[in-house]
Amino acid sequence: MTRWLAEYAWLPEHAEPTPDVLIEAEDGRITAVTPLVGAGRPAAGVEVLGDAVRLPGLTLPGLANAHSHAFHRALRGRTHGGRGDFWSWRDVMYTVAARLDPDSYLALARAAYAEMALAGITCVGEFHYLHHGPDGTPYADPNAMSAALVAAAGQAGIRITLLDTAYLTATVDGDPLVGPQRRFGDGNALRWAERVAAFRPEDDHARVGAAIHSVRAVPAEQLATVANLADRAGVPLHVHLSEQPAENDACRAVHGCTPTRLLADHGVLGPHTTAVHATHPTGADVTLLGESRTGVCLCPTTERDLADGIGPARRMAEAGSPLSLGSDSHAVVDLFEEARAVELDERLRTRRRGHFTAAELVTAATVGGHAALGWGDAGRLSVGDRADLVTVRLDSARTAGVPPVGAFFAATAADVTHVVVDGRTVVAGGRHLTVDVPAELHAAIAEVTA
Repeated sequence: MTRWLAEYAWLPEHAEPTPDVLIEAEDGRITAVTPLVGAGRPAAGVEVLGDAVRLPGLTLPGLANAHSHAFHRALRGRTHGGRGDFWSWRDVMYTVAARLDPDSYLALARAAYAEMALAGITCVGEFHYLHHGPDGTPYADPNAMSAALVAAAGQAGIRITLLDTAYLTATVDGDPLVGPQRRFGDGNALRWAERVAAFRPEDDHARVGAAIHSVRAVPAEQLATVANLADRAGVPLHVHLSEQPAENDACRAVHGCTPTRLLADHGVLGPHTTAVHATHPTGADVTLLGESRTGVCLCPTTERDLADGIGPARRMAEAGSPLSLGSDSHAVVDLFEEARAVELDERLRTRRRGHFTAAELVTAATVGGHAALGWGDAGRLSVGDRADLVTVRLDSARTAGVPPVGAFFAATAADVTHVVVDGRTVVAGGRHLTVDVPAELHAAIAEVTA
């Protein structure tokens, strides 16, 4: 058994942190959560605290990064030199995508996931579409790139839901994949499904889900094939949705409806589906998403980096869509910043303050993200749940003098000191215990950008 004494802990159903909480775990599961009567003074029945690991600061459940493209980490700082939009950024992204192979992707993803661990992320949803060789020829193992990502997460010490992505066409009206896009495609949804079905990682830290890249990348008549596979397997289904106005315009021109309506008509929406971005939905789209209980994953730092726009987060939440968060392109890996941005972007969009409470943002960053990735037993400091702990300093230059309830609005990833994943310490004293993150990032990025 392992025991931790948290100076403050954010417990389920609490609007603010609780002081002096003893957390106990065995075999990777929380076995007891005991608020103490006073600092260092155990309540009745609690054993002496001498063997408990002290966690100064605020301890949260593990954070879940519900939307990641690991190879985008190599683009950080390389796409800001001129004007442009999402489409010009995508051209630069393709140059990196063309250079990766299973070995270089393992190295880059391990470093990227270890950076996430340093930021308090204990689980990642990898939206994966780099399936084949650069010219579209499958590797000897057709799932070699998937295996590399699963191995990378394990070596970095975090869990992964590999969201194997169907990416079949280049445009809404069905243009074929060309150039670097060729490595994304399986030809059609049935061949995609056959490849996905053959990948069954036995690692405890990994699960496989499904994804539709977008209505640009999967023909309408094949959407149900992907959705049905996910439904039969009982796994999460994710989809990029209305990230750009051009996507909405093209969908209306070809299909006479919005992307959300198209997905609804083909059985894609539902409580096991997460729409990523949903930046430009109509009012009717918001209703469709909410009434179907389709989740929405917001990626504010990427959405602002790519000049995508600001989505109606509050309206989507009120309509019934559970929210989660993702770092997407990894322009920033900091779920505190992503969570703050949900509130702050709403302020910019509406010119009013106070849309989300701190507790709502914590939920989106923890239990909401884990649920979107199929880990319903994570994201809470509750008995029976996975022993994922993230401790944030309250004495840094950013957090000093800030009340614990306000730490989510003040802290950054740099304030994370201690991370436990499934009961195993991965980060201590702000350092990853097994990966030299800066050195590995430098080497892996140099290999694919030189």
